[in-house]
Amino acid sequence: MLFSTSKHVDNPLPYYFKVSFHSALSVLNVNLITMSVLRPFKASDLFRFNNINLDVWTETYGITFYLTYLQRWSDLCFTQESPRGRLQGYILGKAEGAQTEWHGHITAVSVAPEYRRLSLARNMCQRLEFASDEIYKGYFVDLYVRCNNALAIKMYEGMGYSVYRRVREYYGNLGVGKDGRDEEDAFDMRKCLSRDVAQRSIRCNGRDMIVSAHDVS
Repeated sequence: MLFSTSKHVDNPLPYYFKVSFHSALSVLNVNLITMSVLRPFKASDLFRFNNINLDVWTETYGITFYLTYLQRWSDLCFTQESPRGRLQGYILGKAEGAQTEWHGHITAVSVAPEYRRLSLARNMCQRLEFASDEIYKGYFVDLYVRCNNALAIKMYEGMGYSVYRRVREYYGNLGVGKDGRDEEDAFDMRKCLSRDVAQRSIRCNGRDMIVSAHDVS
């Protein structure tokens, strides 16, 4: 028999079976990435991305908001699509700022729950970073994340982002009546691009730098 079903056996799966099984899972994860397609986000995708947006951490907007991004910054908006045509994730970005503050901004990046832990968010962010660097010649890429979203913060830090400042009540009513709670505050996280040779876009004490939402709106 391949494995025993006896109730006296604490671990019925033999070692070689477990190793093969976990190896197969690793290969499957790689294949899910390599077979999926990272392509430009299209207007028609707005009717197909509800499986991604049904998430407590994903900010959603009106259709005019998305169409504005697709019209103005189409080369900073991408979606990851499975081999069967199901949307796995998307990223929306824009270019903004002036002089040394000219940069790419990640407005939204989200992956459907069933496709997480496959490095899809990393792949999409890398594509946006490349476009921000090569096409827009920005000094850095930045994004905002809730201060209590520990998993996302750790993921972005693993991708080379660091906290530049804490924005009070960024997700609240622009600094009115929210008492600076973690769920309303945001970290502004940044990653230098090749144009910022001196790396002046980042700082080591960013968590201690606190500004109002009025200062970044």
